[in-house]
Amino acid sequence: MILGISTSTFTVMHVVLSLIGIFSGIVVLFGMLSANKLSGWTGLFLASTVLTSVTGFFFHSEHFGPPHVVGVVSLVALAVAILGLYVYRLVGPWRWIYVGGAVLSLYLNVLVGVVQAFEKVPFLSRLAPTQSEPPFLVTQLIVVAIFVVLGILAAMRFRPATTRPA
Repeated sequence: MILGISTSTFTVMHVVLSLIGIFSGIVVLFGMLSANKLSGWTGLFLASTVLTSVTGFFFHSEHFGPPHVVGVVSLVALAVAILGLYVYRLVGPWRWIYVGGAVLSLYLNVLVGVVQAFEKVPFLSRLAPTQSEPPFLVTQLIVVAIFVVLGILAAMRFRPATTRPA
């Protein structure tokens, strides 16, 4: 049991939040590439991704490990993105700081998805049973390269109208 919910139900909830975060994050990222703020999608992305990271800490673990590090980094990136967007209204450097935090948190969510896929999908698990084999490493390199390119393009193109903080 986790928070009074069966572990399997909690896991499904966590995975659904993660998938919502990834899908809405991709929509937001493509919005950034076309200089569209997409406020509703952005709120959904930020909220679901924060909840994904927070719920990840409730899974039982004997020690602090890589999933925890990813969760902490994601929450810090999300906090910075939320500050840049909602407090500093994307003024000055907060525009690219927001983009960087949002893209990093989306990447980390996708990274976890790739790791989970290689652990849980039989075909992928056979290709990289220890996740140190070339198919896993190549996949991770491709994913990080895609996010680096899209993140740089988003930082250059995302220039919505901004308002000064109150």
